[in-house]
Parts: sequence; structure tokens; C-alpha cells
Amino acid sequence: MRAKIIFHSALHITHSHGNMEAFIILLYLEPLLSFFFLLILFYIVLSEFRRPKKFSGAGPATYPLIGCLISFYKNKHRLLDWYTELLAQSPTNTIVVQRLGARRTIVTANPQNVEYILKTNFNNFPKGNPFTEILGDFLGQGIFNVDGELWLTQRRVASHEFSAKSMREFVMHTLEREVCERLLPMLDTLSDENKVVDLQELLGRFSFNVICKFTLGTNRCCLDPSVPTCSLARAFDVAAEVSARRGAAPLFIIWRVKRWLAAGSEGLLKNAVGEVQSHVMRMIQERKEKGEESEKNSGVEDLLSRLICAGHKEELIRDMVISFIMAGRDTTSAAMTWFFWILSHYSHVEKQIVEEAKGVLDYESLKNLSFLKACLCESMRLYPPVAWDSKHASDGDVLPDGTVVKAGDRVTYFPYGMGRMEALWGKDWFEFRPDRWFVEPGNSEGITLSEVSPFIFPIFQAGPRVCLGKEMAFIQMKYVVASILSRFKFRIVGPERPIFVPLLTAHMAGGLRVLVCKREKLS
Repeated sequence: MRAKIIFHSALHITHSHGNMEAFIILLYLEPLLSFFFLLILFYIVLSEFRRPKKFSGAGPATYPLIGCLISFYKNKHRLLDWYTELLAQSPTNTIVVQRLGARRTIVTANPQNVEYILKTNFNNFPKGNPFTEILGDFLGQGIFNVDGELWLTQRRVASHEFSAKSMREFVMHTLEREVCERLLPMLDTLSDENKVVDLQELLGRFSFNVICKFTLGTNRCCLDPSVPTCSLARAFDVAAEVSARRGAAPLFIIWRVKRWLAAGSEGLLKNAVGEVQSHVMRMIQERKEKGEESEKNSGVEDLLSRLICAGHKEELIRDMVISFIMAGRDTTSAAMTWFFWILSHYSHVEKQIVEEAKGVLDYESLKNLSFLKACLCESMRLYPPVAWDSKHASDGDVLPDGTVVKAGDRVTYFPYGMGRMEALWGKDWFEFRPDRWFVEPGNSEGITLSEVSPFIFPIFQAGPRVCLGKEMAFIQMKYVVASILSRFKFRIVGPERPIFVPLLTAHMAGGLRVLVCKREKLS
């Protein structure tokens, strides 16, 4: 379903820019490039297949020249689980992956390595040029796509937005209105009409509105599923999808050539990014023309207004705003989608959440929802919004477990796999057990949450680049879940066994189809 939406979004953007040639090339050039690559690969495999295998510790079967390309393509539709299996078999929970067409990659689920990469030797593991090039067209010089002094400067600017005062305002002026005036009435209508709705899409529209309200001061999407989503959200969908697939391309040269030709998916990316950037730049100009009057009338300053008042350059403001929308639009909605699916299998957990959430009205009471936070953490342990994250080594290094890192290596820490390591979570890692987050497991009375190391649970990164919006994300998820469950219950229509799809942000393939039922009507 999501792929269909993105395809039609891409078609809409292509037509809106009058670039029919790009769409035609999308249909014809990309398969030809892939076929050409497969011919080369077939020749290499024939010439190399009989040579002895080379192994370097735990990891996939590796051949000369082509590396692990054969097993990589055998498992390309289940890369997350394949990596997890390889990591579990490794004595150090670290593997080295070498394949034709990609740089040497170290994948780790070892907390000591994660701490070393994200904190201890932080300066040796920046995002790196390979990463920033992939997302550069979309995120530009925004905070999530830069290193060094430029990153540090934006970090200082952005940190003000996530102060305790800003979060209280966020709850009072944004979440409350978006939930009470839009989301709950929409769920009420869907309940009365007994309509099946894609909860993932609904929560995605809601989260897009919330982050746009926080960054731009205005919401953009209609929550009614019968109404097409807004053009800005569609452009973000296409830009995020194509940018993510750049990283999964068999050879970088393929997407680079397509970008040079503005062909196929790269033509769609160019149009989508153009639409996003034009929209934000128009808002910057409009805000400057209106001056401070609109801010005084609104009572709450958004990120865009603060950046303009601080005197930053327009291009930097644009890139920062786009980066924050990208970071906030799908992460919370993805986390909540998987949470509601899991919760449908644990009625006793749902009952306890409803009981705990009674009377929750303000920011302070939201912070006290310990059981709900434990449930959200447990859900994100199994289904993290960002499945993996990579850095690139500036210089040669040695990780704490002895793994040798070469300059230029891609070093990936793997939250999805870490949540499935028996060494970290025990033999029952596959079970949904919120009480594993309690100081006293099994005791649901007077719950106190334990402090789990962010290097064991790196859902929000850790170290100097730890997510600035971590607490805001928890506040948003708590408020939304508590508000929904106090009034409604979801009956899952499908899928029975959803597929976890990792892109820039992970999502559920095909969405989550549910029937919305009013809680008081349930027996």
C-alpha cells in the first residue's frame, strides 16, 4: 500500500513539473542499468565461484573480489534478520561485510563498540562524505547531514527548542489541539461509520501535522483518509524513499549516473526536493514580510520564527527545518503503529495502560506514566523506528572487541539486531515484556523504571549526537496513546504478520488496517 502511495505521489510530482521524460526513463532506463549490472555480476561469479572461500571470523561466506555478494543477494529481502542471525553467531556480536560495489562495512551489536563509536572516540566516526552525499540533495546542510563545526553550531541553536519550557508549550499549544480537535474527532467518525482505516497512514498524517506545527507554525494534512494527503507530504514521501534507496543501490555509479541525467527515480527525487525546498523558502519569505506581528498574535514561536529572528541565512534555515520535519514526521508514527499492533495481542497490558492514564491532563502527569513508557520502550526494542545507523571512520582504529577498522570503513551499529541479542536481553528476548524495564521485574505496583544504557538501547543514538527530541517524542507518544486508549480500542483487520521495512525510517509494509471501536461499547 505504501509503495503504491509513493508511486502515485511520484507520478503526481513528475506531472506537476511537466517532466514526462523522467517518468518514461523511470520505466525503461532503470531496468536496463540493472540488467547491465547483472551481466557483469554473472561474469564475475563464473570466474570466481570455484576459488576457495575466505573467512574473516564470523560473518557471511566471502569470495575473492565479489566478497559476500552471493549470500547478500540471497538474503536481500531479509537483510535485517540475516544480519541479526550472523551477529548472534559471532562471539563478539560483530561482523565484517565485504561485497562488490560497496565499501567494507563493520556491523555491530556490541554495546562496548557502540559506546566507543558514539562517545569514546566520537571524532573518528563522523557521518562521513558517503552518507552526506546520499542525503545531501534532500537534507542539504541540515543538522542530521553534517559534521564538525557546522553540526555543532546547529546543535547549539536547536537545543533551545527542546528546553523544558518549550516542551510544556508543545504539549499545551500543539499536541492538545491536534489531538482533541482533529485526531479524536476523526477516530470518532471512523467508529460511527464502522470503516476500516490504515492506522499507519492516519498516524503518519497526524505526526506530519504535529512536526509542521512545531517547525513551521502551521499544519498541512487533512486526517480524513478519504481525502488525498497534501502535496508537501507526498513530496517528502518521494524524497525520503528515493534517498533511502540510494544507499541500497548495487553500485553507487547507478544512482550517480541517473542523477546526472535527472532520469528515473533521480528525476523524481529532484522534483520532490524542489517542491519541498520551494515550499519552505516561500514560508521563510512570507514570515519575513509579515515580521514579528504574526508571532505576537500566535503566542507561541515555532522553529522557523526563532531561526529567522536569530538572523541565520535562509539556506541554513531551510535545511534545518527540512531536517527536523524529516526526523519527526515518521519516527513517532512508526513507533506507535508497531506499538498498537503489539498491544492488540496483550489485552491485560492494554487494560493496565488505560488504568494508569486516567486523569492525565498535563505535562507533569504525562511524565509519570511509567508503565506506558516501559511498554513503548519494549515495543521499540523489537521494532525500532530507525533500524540501523552508520558512521564512516576518518582514520584506522580498533574497536573494543578487537575488530580492526580501516580508514574509510562504514561502521554500522544495529538497534534492530541489538534488541534481539540473547546476550543483552536474555533467552526471552522475543517476548513482549514491559516489566523487563522495571527496577523490580514483575512488580507492577509503584513502578520505577531502570536506567538502561543508551549503548544497549541506542534507539535515540547516544553520546554527543543523542537525539535532541527524545523527551519530546516520548511526551508525544504518551499523550497520543493515552488519549486514544481512554476512548477507543482498535481491532486489527490485517496484516496478521506484518513486515518490518527499513528505509530512512522503518514502517509496516502495506500499513495496519484496523476497525475503530468506542471503548464504552465493548463488552
